[in-house]
Amino acid sequence: MKVLKLLFMVVSVTGLSAFAIKKEVPEKVEEAFNKKFPEAKAVHWDQESDHEWEAAFKYGGHRYSANFMDDGTWKETEHEIKLKQLPDRVRISLFQKFQNYKIKAQEISETTNGILYECEIKKGKSKLEVAFDEKGELKKKEVLTGEDED
Repeated sequence: MKVLKLLFMVVSVTGLSAFAIKKEVPEKVEEAFNKKFPEAKAVHWDQESDHEWEAAFKYGGHRYSANFMDDGTWKETEHEIKLKQLPDRVRISLFQKFQNYKIKAQEISETTNGILYECEIKKGKSKLEVAFDEKGELKKKEVLTGEDED
């Protein structure tokens, strides 16, 4: 019984130690980031998944985030914008489709597939993230839970 307890403790500690080790940002990712955002300041990296990295940084006086794959492929760049910066078609569509919702935050998301305008909205206890293309067409509607909110 003591041997099993000792073995369990060793496995648990070893597992926790392995979990706590943070991987370094791949060189290709850093090179691609520096090429795309040469003036970036205060860069902080997080690993989003096994093969995706996200940089949070300041650029041109604004806070941004950008995602890159392990091989340096750029995936997405996001930054917050003011409500008045949403294109008219997006604002109109947002207000028509989500009447009585309060707009909590909005951002622009640039990807290889184009630009999306993402908004976090709330009505009562219901919180959603919605995304529109430049024409004002709804492209995504996702229910937010406490874990999903920034």
